[in-house]
Amino acid sequence: MGVEAHATNERVTGRRWTVRLDPVGRGRADVRVSCSRPACAAQVLSSAAAGRTAAIAHLKAHLRAGPAPRPSVHCACRAEECHTHIRPAGPRERPVPWRCGGAVVLAVITDREGRWWQVMECCSRCAAAHPTAKVVATAPAAEAPARGDGFRADAPAPATPGGPAATTPTFSAISPHFSHSATATTTGTAVPQQASGPRSSAPRSAPRSARPTRKRPPRGRIAQRLVPHDLRPVALRDELTELGELFRAYQARTEPDLAMLADLHARKAEAFHAWAEATADTGLRLDAQRAEQAAATARLQHLHRIGQAPDGEGPAVVRLLTAPAQWNHARAVLAHVAENAPLPGAEARLLVVMVTLRTAQSGVGNLVGQDIKGLPLQDPEHLVGQLVESGWLGIPGTVEELIASRPESPTRISVPSLTPDEDDPGPFTFGRKLRPKLSGWAQRVVGEKKLRKGKTGADVRLLALALATGSDGEGRLGPGGEGIGLDALSSWCSVDAADLPDLVDRLTAADWLAEADVTDTLLTGRLTERVLPLGCPLT
Repeated sequence: MGVEAHATNERVTGRRWTVRLDPVGRGRADVRVSCSRPACAAQVLSSAAAGRTAAIAHLKAHLRAGPAPRPSVHCACRAEECHTHIRPAGPRERPVPWRCGGAVVLAVITDREGRWWQVMECCSRCAAAHPTAKVVATAPAAEAPARGDGFRADAPAPATPGGPAATTPTFSAISPHFSHSATATTTGTAVPQQASGPRSSAPRSAPRSARPTRKRPPRGRIAQRLVPHDLRPVALRDELTELGELFRAYQARTEPDLAMLADLHARKAEAFHAWAEATADTGLRLDAQRAEQAAATARLQHLHRIGQAPDGEGPAVVRLLTAPAQWNHARAVLAHVAENAPLPGAEARLLVVMVTLRTAQSGVGNLVGQDIKGLPLQDPEHLVGQLVESGWLGIPGTVEELIASRPESPTRISVPSLTPDEDDPGPFTFGRKLRPKLSGWAQRVVGEKKLRKGKTGADVRLLALALATGSDGEGRLGPGGEGIGLDALSSWCSVDAADLPDLVDRLTAADWLAEADVTDTLLTGRLTERVLPLGCPLT
């Protein structure tokens, strides 16, 4: 009699089988659908989409034809001690089977990429621990086993024989979703319909054991933070969860949308402020401030891209040099040339500026004859020869060969004072990619169309460089539009201060300056809108 009781109480491990979708071969489009059940033969389909459809249909056929989950089995995952079991408090203790709990269910688990689907007969607690599990059927309640045989001692009480819980469980009327992005649907045992006859005065409801297993909703994540289940108000929790999904969707975009990104950061800042108020978390408040800054930056970048001013008053200036760091580097080059020019005169100063920008990064660069002949120099060969004789410029051949060189065979030049070494890294700190941008900017300024057509000299073009780097964002000359000192301008242009009014008139005639006024000490006015893109605003 005791042997029969032992045989009756013996429990078996739950069923488990897998349907897989695998490539047939490398570089081929067809796929193979296979099932781990021995009676199922593999199928070869022409594409991954067709294979996925066949795999899902095959799995549904098994679910419709197979038996319902059995209330007395162990979890199918128990034999492998899977990580879905809740571990004890000890850091090195192994998971134990009594940590399972709840009714036995039939769950479908899939990977995020949709390459395999696994059906598992397990307890509802283990099914809830799987992030992709979809419960398709629930077994009726069974007699609670003793502690240690696979389920908790507080399992649901056994159902009354012949009662509603003894009804054969049915599968979900909605087929399980196998995509990780689908909405989870958990369906338990169907509630039996009321028999025909006179209606009862009291409404009948499904017994506790027949109700579907309750699962917590998936936890949201935003900015490497998990959104708590118990966060209140619920609207704030939902907003944080939705924002996390929107940020992840934005990161998956192939093209940026700075307006959308700015709106997302603004919503994040508002939500994080509310979260910080609800939890008194200083870290959340700092994250909210950073989100506000990110929103402002993204919105400014968007306005610059579409050519609008940040304040909405008019079109923004699309500048050749776009960042304050680039503007400061341009001013640093001009200041270095003013202090270290090897020869006097405006023509020598202009040539030194252009050669310095060609060799600023490593002390060496390429130069062709057109680069020199395009400058307003009366005797370029003599001037280049003077720079070579002074030791400031080094060339491999003669000056005539340099002037005659063409773009397909440029001349390699060097400036020893700009060549870095172990003890002296050089006077400039900008990177290799910025040097050609600065050089191109200077060429655009000194070779501007109206300056060339007006046949302006080197002194006028040096003044144009000085004013381009000495105006504010609106083109007004000097810090705050207060003007630029004449002594600084005459020193930079290598001309006498008395000659500056004539140079200013020539720039005004070339539509470079407007509202210009020369006093005994200052030049005031502003750059015209036509040349604002060439400016490097004072910051």
